[in-house]
Amino acid sequence: MWDDAFPSFLIGLREGLEAGLIVSILVATLVRADARSRLPQVWTGVLAAIALAMSFGAVLTFTAASLSATAQEAFGGTLSVIAVAFVTAMVFWMRRSARGLSGAIKEKVTGALGMGAGVLVVTSFLAVGREGLETALFLWTTAQAAGESAGPLTGAAIGLVLAAGLCWGLYRRVLRINLTKFFTATGAVLIVIAAGVLGYGLRDLQEGGVLPGKTAFAFDLSGSVDAGSWYSTLVQGVFNLTPTMTWLQVAGYGGYLAVVMTLFVRGVRAAAPKPARERTVLAQDAPRPARHRPGWVVPVAVVTVPAVIAGLAVALGRPKPAAAQTVAVSEKECGKGFSAPKPGRQTFQMHNTGDKTSEVYLVDPATNAVYGEIEGLAPGTTRALVATVGGGTYAWRCVPTGGAAVTSRAVRVTGSGSAKAVVPVSAQDLAGPLAQYKAYVGQGLATLVAQTRALAADVKGGRLGKARTDWLTAHRTYASLGAAYGTFQDFDQKIDGRADGLPGGVHDKDFTGFLRVEYGLWHGESATSLTGPAEQLAVDAAGLRKAFPHQEFDPGDLPLRAHEILENTLQFELTGDTDEGSGTNLATADANLAGTRELLTVLRPLLTTRSPHLLPTVDADIARLQALLDAARHGASWTPVEQLDQTTRARLDGATGQLLEDLSPVPDLLEIRKSA
Repeated sequence: MWDDAFPSFLIGLREGLEAGLIVSILVATLVRADARSRLPQVWTGVLAAIALAMSFGAVLTFTAASLSATAQEAFGGTLSVIAVAFVTAMVFWMRRSARGLSGAIKEKVTGALGMGAGVLVVTSFLAVGREGLETALFLWTTAQAAGESAGPLTGAAIGLVLAAGLCWGLYRRVLRINLTKFFTATGAVLIVIAAGVLGYGLRDLQEGGVLPGKTAFAFDLSGSVDAGSWYSTLVQGVFNLTPTMTWLQVAGYGGYLAVVMTLFVRGVRAAAPKPARERTVLAQDAPRPARHRPGWVVPVAVVTVPAVIAGLAVALGRPKPAAAQTVAVSEKECGKGFSAPKPGRQTFQMHNTGDKTSEVYLVDPATNAVYGEIEGLAPGTTRALVATVGGGTYAWRCVPTGGAAVTSRAVRVTGSGSAKAVVPVSAQDLAGPLAQYKAYVGQGLATLVAQTRALAADVKGGRLGKARTDWLTAHRTYASLGAAYGTFQDFDQKIDGRADGLPGGVHDKDFTGFLRVEYGLWHGESATSLTGPAEQLAVDAAGLRKAFPHQEFDPGDLPLRAHEILENTLQFELTGDTDEGSGTNLATADANLAGTRELLTVLRPLLTTRSPHLLPTVDADIARLQALLDAARHGASWTPVEQLDQTTRARLDGATGQLLEDLSPVPDLLEIRKSA
């Protein structure tokens, strides 16, 4: 949060001080000129500028929120580029104007006093309005880059409060600040920040399909730089530099920084400093015009007008939700009441008019692609189904419990836009991957039986040193079969059960399997005391191999394992909770990753056709995690989890968490739906 707050703090301080200086000089000049009656005109202009900036921020926030994900990327990228242009122009204007800021504003105020009240209002409005719009725009783009608003808003608020305090101090002649040096220093920092915003904006435009080169990466440091670490987060929050950047981002960032910073520095060197001398400007208070309206009318108007305009912009900028259609769901009336909706996000009230609980799907009848679904709609009940509709053909498919699927008549939706659909998976689609994976597990179990027998022979023969090596080999084999945990049933507890919850803990008679043998091997137990547990482990492994071909394996469970294996890794292996003395939790994590990779291999054809961009991302995540695990391996030994430094542990946790996040769509993409 605080790393995201720093750029906004600087913006709030910088823009607030600029606007505040102008306002404080306006007020000071009026007070010195004995024209206090004109102060409400200044505050009216300030109030109008604040209302305009807040209304602009509301339009940015709420109109962008109604766009599709791709459109939001393009919208945000465009505004980022505009924000960079605003900030760049402002930095150069302040570089030229800072030395004579006080005298120039005093001269403008003197002229305004002579031209009437309206000009004074406009002078203060323009002075604050430009900074307000720049601040709103830059805050919005900063919040978009940060992915949250609390940090940027907090930083901006602190900066504005500090700016107000400094301006009050200047007004009271308490503080003296060299404006030329201040604006030169902050201008240079803002150029660096603006370069990052430009790079971020270009990436958004690539994600939104406006600019090419989305996958043309200049570098990818995700394998060596932990994106979740404090230093990486700080660099990303302040400079918008990420571990992975495209060539366009790098060119935009470097080109902007080189050109703009060079021009800025040259301008600072070329400008000869001029000694500034404060002078008092006196002006006679112009005769007060007769008031033809109440004093509150103008302040209320200047707040109401931009608010109303912003409200209209938000209302017109949002797609109008159509009245929700009520659609019947049953074997006889599936889709009754359905008419072609308009493109966009739609809500359908699905009412079960039959006598059976049903599942209902909004589908493309040609491809069976699913746009929305409701499971378990009870008879006589109504539930809302929300789906995004684009140009195409749509129909309802009702699947009553115990009955056949019924498809409604199709309707054609015309118009622009596209809707995201999931091509359903049937049990037959998963039959091939399941057979491949069962063959992999069968081969692994055959290897496991031989390895556990060798382990038992080592222990019985008193070769405990060799037994430790053979134990790790066998345990890694078992851990690589993680996707089959759901079918191992009671064998899993016997073979790899933990001592947690057992009355006697590690000394309980029911504590068996790999972890029991591990505890004995690394806690000095004799070969005699370990022979029984080691031989029982070999017996249980053989029993599992014999039982596995006859165990039921729900095809729908296969996609779930892609996520669950590494969930267990993050919960148990990377915390060291399952370490009984060997310090090989990372070896187990490595085997879990191998099992996940094998599972994704058999699911790859189904995933590629449903989400082409998912697997390249997942493959990159796996490579990053694999590199971190390889770094902890030293020949036949592994660094224990508890001996890892804090940074390395954070990287491992972050890489595993990122992989889990990117794998999370797999169960939904490959869910077996009755609509198929």
